[in-house]
Amino acid sequence: MIRKPVVNGTFYPANKKDIDDLIESYTPTKSTKISAKGLILPHAGYIYSGKVATATVSHTLPKKRIIILGPNHKGIGNNFSLWNKGCWTIPYGKINIDEELAAAILANGDIIKSDNSAHIEEHSIEAELPILYYFFENFKFVPISCKYSSLNNYEYVANQIYKAIKNISDEILLIASSDLTHYEPDASARKKDREIIDSIINLDEKSMLQKIDKFNISMCGAAPVAILISCLKKIKATKSQVIMYQTSGDASGDYNSVVGYLGALIS
Repeated sequence: MIRKPVVNGTFYPANKKDIDDLIESYTPTKSTKISAKGLILPHAGYIYSGKVATATVSHTLPKKRIIILGPNHKGIGNNFSLWNKGCWTIPYGKINIDEELAAAILANGDIIKSDNSAHIEEHSIEAELPILYYFFENFKFVPISCKYSSLNNYEYVANQIYKAIKNISDEILLIASSDLTHYEPDASARKKDREIIDSIINLDEKSMLQKIDKFNISMCGAAPVAILISCLKKIKATKSQVIMYQTSGDASGDYNSVVGYLGALIS
């Protein structure tokens, strides 16, 4: 099955040249490439979060096989929904689903289910693809849409993914798509986001979820990030570093109501 883009022309430009020009304008002049096991990337319109996502991916050595976990904003479909066959199209062309990896994930548990419906109009994974294509070009991927759930369920999901990838010789990059605090004054958003970032740096998904509840943090991708951290620790990730953080106010000049954007690299 072919998934057509739904946010081209809104979240990012509708044609290749304009995407190239925009990403090029966001790319740091110097970026040391790191072999990452995982990334955390924002997924808003590129005028707001594109600089953060671009800077982070530009520091990452390309991988040919990628799993992208994104939040389910629409509430459609299963709690953890995997698109397992075909391709997704973006203005650069088609990006194939890693059908072998998708089948392995589905075969190693029952909490992640094959379900395309959650992905049809969801932007959180699609928004990452043009930036990944710009830097990596040739890769296959597995998209998994995640609803907000419990730490236990996130651990089950992480374990299902881990069992599928642990014996694969190829390096696989895991990506969690998430924005942080939504629609608060800049100072408040930065204070709350600092709490989340501290937990991410410490690779502590449990404390991150506790802080979300304690401080009422409107982080849309808590599920993907918690699953990512849990899974990466199983494959011996030990270091998490912030590549870039900013709020939408840094792009718009409006600091009265902002969204926070984090780009992090885990190795």
